[in-house]
Amino acid sequence: MTSRLQNAVSNKEFLITAEVAPPKGGNPTRMLEMAQQLKDRVHAVNITDGSRAVLRMSSLAASVILLKHGIEPVCQMACRDRNVIGLQADLMGAQALGIRNILALTGDPVKAGDHKQAKPVFELESVRLLKVIGKLNQGFDFNDKPLPDEPLELFAGAAVDPQLKSWSGLQSRFEKKLAAGAQFFQSQMITDFDRLEKFMIGIASISDKPILAGIFLLKSAKNAQFINRCVPGVNIPDSIIQRLADAENPLEEGIAIAAEQVKQAKDICQGVHLMAVKREELIPQILDRAGVKQLSVNSYQLTSS
Repeated sequence: MTSRLQNAVSNKEFLITAEVAPPKGGNPTRMLEMAQQLKDRVHAVNITDGSRAVLRMSSLAASVILLKHGIEPVCQMACRDRNVIGLQADLMGAQALGIRNILALTGDPVKAGDHKQAKPVFELESVRLLKVIGKLNQGFDFNDKPLPDEPLELFAGAAVDPQLKSWSGLQSRFEKKLAAGAQFFQSQMITDFDRLEKFMIGIASISDKPILAGIFLLKSAKNAQFINRCVPGVNIPDSIIQRLADAENPLEEGIAIAAEQVKQAKDICQGVHLMAVKREELIPQILDRAGVKQLSVNSYQLTSS
């Protein structure tokens, strides 16, 4: 089986994904409502896996809920909370449950979250997790033992941060993830599009794997200042903060800024990954303002390869 996202990558479409957090509890109603509003606007919806080390419903369970409602998930899988046995078990479970898209992540440090006393695992990190997915797809486990009940068919992606200060570090990490089998890359929040273009020309051009620029909806100047203060590697320009501060309706201005950034990304890379924390219902407005049309209804079925 190939996923809608995988088909879109093969067809070299401009890729659109968006992020939705699982519930902090057992009721998925709001998550589902948000994801349903994105169904005909994005190729897949990312379900986060304990983002920022904050407790939420498992990404695997939340992804299954979306899939049952005809919404294709990208199931994020972080190495922080599971050892190599647990990670492989969840990957096999994902395959059995019809999930194909996996975003392999190292995971945020436990101290960043709401359970600072928890014990982190980190037996693997994202590159090694990509390699494990590659082995499972070839019919072998971490120990190179054959899988008696058929190989997996997972479509693995990875994160990338084009604004990383160390250019050599960025290049090395990207090349390792590429060699480990990443089929697509979703970037962290982009604020410097000149830097993104430099990355696309100087590093990403060695492969044909698509890069999706991370576009973040800023709700106010205060929100932007908080992100600058608390999110490592992000530097929202003063000009954007001032636009938000001067706006009569800061949220509307944030939507306009995000739409402008989507347009910029269309000229530079192969897609966008939209993040609108707690306001995911505004993502269609961002796409409308950026001139991005609804996706074809025919693209919504998982198809046999």
